[in-house]
Amino acid sequence: MDCIDVTGIRAYGYTGYLPEEQVLGQWFEVDVKLWLDLKSAGKTDAIADTVDYRQIINLVQHLIKTSKFALIERLVAVIADSILQECDRLTQVQVTLSKPAAPIPDFGGKISICVTRSR
Repeated sequence: MDCIDVTGIRAYGYTGYLPEEQVLGQWFEVDVKLWLDLKSAGKTDAIADTVDYRQIINLVQHLIKTSKFALIERLVAVIADSILQECDRLTQVQVTLSKPAAPIPDFGGKISICVTRSR
């Protein structure tokens, strides 16, 4: 199966366990892997035979900006399910959502959750 990688999708959102995360918000980063058959698109050179990843980027950014969940596990699951629902050509999607500045004292790393969903 062929795969399209879309990396570095950024948006400001209000998902987080702490009350201030849902009020002040924070940046999120998302990487998406899209599995589909690209054989036709490779021959026809037609966007109708693939996935328009501009739509995927817009969908991910919209979900981050408008969702308000306590857990990023919920947000990443909603993103993965929504992508599969929007794009019937996909057989599988993998979404990695990261909080690059999680509000944890003395922690300078980032937290990432990765989910894979199949049709």
